[in-house]
Amino acid sequence: MDEIILRTTELTKKYNNKAVVDDLSLEIKKGEIFGLLGPNGAGKSTTMNMICSIVRPTAGKVELFGKELNANKKEVIRRIGYIPQDLAIHGELKAWENAELFISLYGLKGNVLKKAVDRSLEYVGLSDRRNEFSKNFSGGMKRRLNIACAIGHEPELLIFDEPTVGIDPQSRNFILEKIKESNENGATVIYTSHYMEEVEAICTRIAIMDNGRIIACGTSSELKRSVSDKQDITLEEVFLTLTGKKLRDISE
Repeated sequence: MDEIILRTTELTKKYNNKAVVDDLSLEIKKGEIFGLLGPNGAGKSTTMNMICSIVRPTAGKVELFGKELNANKKEVIRRIGYIPQDLAIHGELKAWENAELFISLYGLKGNVLKKAVDRSLEYVGLSDRRNEFSKNFSGGMKRRLNIACAIGHEPELLIFDEPTVGIDPQSRNFILEKIKESNENGATVIYTSHYMEEVEAICTRIAIMDNGRIIACGTSSELKRSVSDKQDITLEEVFLTLTGKKLRDISE
């Protein structure tokens, strides 16, 4: 039986009595790159924040690595690497200082911490820029540094929340390749996006989210077969059929 890394059960978050995430239940298996596809405002980031214990659910529960999150928060969170949509780096710190600061939050110290910083910066291609202040980095370099800060403790589950927003195509391709490489090295990945082509290119299974709910889930091929017998149907056409919305129009 495949190991379940993440299970949410009737997960709900309300603000001012309005459900942003509504009765969401899903399972993610070890070794997957699981894509969460939906327009801005669909509830993707709120879902990720609840999984990472940044936001407290109004109802429902989260289980990670077979353990209930609230009862095992300290242990579970150490096994996760979260790359948020909003950059979590300090512009007045050098690249290596940013990496050291965030990686140390997971309990790494001394030579172990130093090696983790070196490894992380090398992994994202920033070793030669380690002594530069991050405020001077391009958007793509800041995104890469954001990833370095989250992977130094070698987490089992990586959560990427819209990691390619606002960056150039070269940096986007670099990040997507690194996500696939991390998965090949043993990490399970959750990838949220509103870019169809990215989700389809790297994800082994995809959930479509709209108005706080999962409305369809499966491989790209399964989702396409669920709405049409045509061989050349696109994932964007699937989304339009299921939601009545054009994802690109919403996202832009």
